[in-house]
Amino acid sequence: MKRIAFIDHNLENFHANVYLKLLQTDLKKRGFTINACFGTQQKQSREWAEKNNIPYFSNLNQLNETVDHYMILAPSNPETHLNLCQQIFPFGKPTYVDKTFAPDLKTAKKIFALADKHKVPMQTTSALRYTEVQDYVESVGRKNVKHMITWVAGGSFAEYAVHPLELFVSCMGANVKRLMRRGTKNQVQLLLDLTGNRTAVVNVFPQTRTPYAASVTTNEETKYFAIDTSKIFLNTASAVLDLFETQKANIDRKESLIIRRIQDVAEQKRAQGRWVNL
Repeated sequence: MKRIAFIDHNLENFHANVYLKLLQTDLKKRGFTINACFGTQQKQSREWAEKNNIPYFSNLNQLNETVDHYMILAPSNPETHLNLCQQIFPFGKPTYVDKTFAPDLKTAKKIFALADKHKVPMQTTSALRYTEVQDYVESVGRKNVKHMITWVAGGSFAEYAVHPLELFVSCMGANVKRLMRRGTKNQVQLLLDLTGNRTAVVNVFPQTRTPYAASVTTNEETKYFAIDTSKIFLNTASAVLDLFETQKANIDRKESLIIRRIQDVAEQKRAQGRWVNL
């Protein structure tokens, strides 16, 4: 069975539109369909459902009878994810939870614990996990990456920091020891120390014209990437379908949790200009 439900805060958003289109076009051959949807902002979500000819349900028990997998979206409203997961996980079906996963580490841990309680195969990610940078790191070997720098713009640090952090952590791993934040509100720079004398710099420059970019340093070279974003949502959606087909997460939750931990500490005053251990 390959029937998916979109669960959201307001279904009229970029991610819902992009993933729907991909499942109906580029990924159609994989045989998944969007059979149902629900949004807590019901008026706007019903309008989205009608416009896209997707059955809308206000009763989640009835919705569950028509689907096999869930995508919990609400990409700009992570504060709603725990409540949505509390309603969906008891059905026991494979579930993808969109970025930003949770508003804080405590909530992120609650979501993972809830998934374990109901034996739900579940994962979360930013689309920046699936770029040519990760392809390069795989070719040279993660253990050989000594230093990384990542850049991103976006609307705010709170919403967009997950992207360069996902990019960095997916390449260098979860063993981050400490961080320092410096810069201003719209030019935020995170310095990060990892085990094995490895280091990283994550730049988040809201309200600027800063493209997604990264550099990767090994003992042999430093390679710069102007990231091609044209396929990142296709690759993300494909990984979600892999989760649904195998019923096994293909992302290490330790990486998802350290990303949220870094965001938590980086938003604290004590990290401004001072090292904070993680």
